[in-house]
Amino acid sequence: MEQAQLEQYLRREEVREALALPADTPISLTLLGQGEYHVNYRFSHPETGKGYVLRVNTGSQMHLSNQIGYEYRALRLLEPTGRTPKARYVDGSRTALPWGVLVMEYLPGRALDYRTDLPLAAQILADIHTLPVPADCGLIAPQRPLAAMVEECRAMVQVYFDFSGRNPRTERGLRAMLDALSPWGEGDPFPTAPRSIINTEINSGNFLINGPEQPNYLIDWEKPLLADPAQDLGHFLAPTTTFWKTDCILTPAERDVFTAAYLEAAGDAEDRRGLRERLGAYLALTCLRGVTWCAMAYVEYQKPDRPIHNSFTYEKICMYLTPDFLDRLMEEYVKDSCP
Repeated sequence: MEQAQLEQYLRREEVREALALPADTPISLTLLGQGEYHVNYRFSHPETGKGYVLRVNTGSQMHLSNQIGYEYRALRLLEPTGRTPKARYVDGSRTALPWGVLVMEYLPGRALDYRTDLPLAAQILADIHTLPVPADCGLIAPQRPLAAMVEECRAMVQVYFDFSGRNPRTERGLRAMLDALSPWGEGDPFPTAPRSIINTEINSGNFLINGPEQPNYLIDWEKPLLADPAQDLGHFLAPTTTFWKTDCILTPAERDVFTAAYLEAAGDAEDRRGLRERLGAYLALTCLRGVTWCAMAYVEYQKPDRPIHNSFTYEKICMYLTPDFLDRLMEEYVKDSCP
């Protein structure tokens, strides 16, 4: 995509009206970063200096026809928490541009440090998970969240199983994890678990940390669900998450300290009684979800016409698919969590 094309888009009347931008002043974009299906740019209001983020959507992991509209809906729902960016404009029509577009406020902060910031992360997630949300809020709400995760993993890994260039040892490791955890997809083991808005893809880079006495945030709401908050916690604590950006794998003691801080911040007595059991299941399934996503993404990265290519991401994908890494996940996280 051409940056000049996006800057020209911001001159459209409906965008300027939504953001109160003067009609005769050009907007200059600065690249913030890119993910697998998004590119983010920063720009400032030419009169007030207020910072904004232009988020350009190029695809949907959730197979949604209006991915960017779904993200916008989630951000509007989450606004009362004060923990997420305020969404100010959305265009999912793909008429003026071939991509979905979202404008939200720019928030300051650094990435989370797993060794020092776990108490702050616990408070952020507790504030988000305790937000009251109606069942008809418009977010996807899997009837059986664990079963939904198992099926998602099956669908993603099948892309790799069907790939002619797959590694046989990697395939065996993936199949072993999938077979061990597939029973979680049967029945509904936690029918009374609470429901809240969950991010589903929490990593250290999605936090904006400013310190104990300052506002701290969680950004990147690409795949929110209305589901069990234990799913978010499992993703946050899983080695497939922590090792992605920081090369850190939390010890059992560190995971326990975080869980205790979260439960204290959430202040939910009923959730205290059941969360630890549910967390074990979601932690193991998150490991499976992480490597099956990597397997699917590996195949996608082999396509020469792919619009976004991130070399760091690709290197991590390849590392997660090594037999040694898969064996470690199986021994340390999956075996003890099998239903």
